Amino acid sequence: MTQILSPTMIGAALVGGYLLGSIPFGMIATRLGGAGDLRAIGSGNIGATNVLRTGRRDLALVTLLGDGGKGAVAVFLAWLATRNGTTEQQALLTALAGGAAFLGHLFPVWLGFKGGKGVATFFGTLLAAAWPIGVAAGATWLIVAFLFRISSLAALVAVAVAPVLALALGRPNAIALLALFMALLVYIRHAENIRRLLKGQEPRIGKKSAATSGETTGE
Repeated sequence: MTQILSPTMIGAALVGGYLLGSIPFGMIATRLGGAGDLRAIGSGNIGATNVLRTGRRDLALVTLLGDGGKGAVAVFLAWLATRNGTTEQQALLTALAGGAAFLGHLFPVWLGFKGGKGVATFFGTLLAAAWPIGVAAGATWLIVAFLFRISSLAALVAVAVAPVLALALGRPNAIALLALFMALLVYIRHAENIRRLLKGQEPRIGKKSAATSGETTGE
C-alpha cells in the first residue's frame, strides 16, 4: 500500500528534525564534564574542534558523535515513518528531516540561534540519508586533508563533491538537493575560513594561529 505524505507527517519531520539538531552536544559535554563554558573557550563555537581546545579528547569525541548522530537520527526516524511508502516519498521526508536537523545545529533555538558550522552534522546526515555519498565525501575529506593539511579546505571540498556525486550516482532529487542545501550553508558559515584560505593564512592541521585561536574547521 502506497503511503501518502500528510502535512502532519511533514510538519513533524521538520519540527522534530530541527529540535534534534538544536541539541548543543558540545555545550552539554563540556558542562557535564567540568570543562567550563564552551562559549568562553577558543573560537567560542559549539563543535568538536573547539571542545578539543579544552584538552579533553573524550568530550570532543562525544561532541563529534553527538553532532553527527543527531542528523542521522532525524533521517532514520523519517525513514521509519515512510518505510511503507515509495522511494520518492521516503527520500523527500528524510531530506526534509535531515535538512531541518542541519538547520537546528547551525541555528539552535536554545542558544539564541548561534550554533556551529555544520561539518559533523553534514556527514552524519548524509551518511544516514545516502551512505555511499557520505562515505565518498568522507574519503574526499581525508584525501584533501592528507595532501594539504588544512581541515577547513578538506571540509569545503568534501561538501562540494557530495551533491555532484548524488546526481552522478542517480540518487533521488531530494537527496541531491539536501546535499546541495547543506553544502551551501557550510560555505556561508565558513566565510572567514574562505577569506583566510584565499590569503594563504588558514592554519594547517596541528599548527596554531594566534589570529584564529587555532580555528580550522570552524566548529
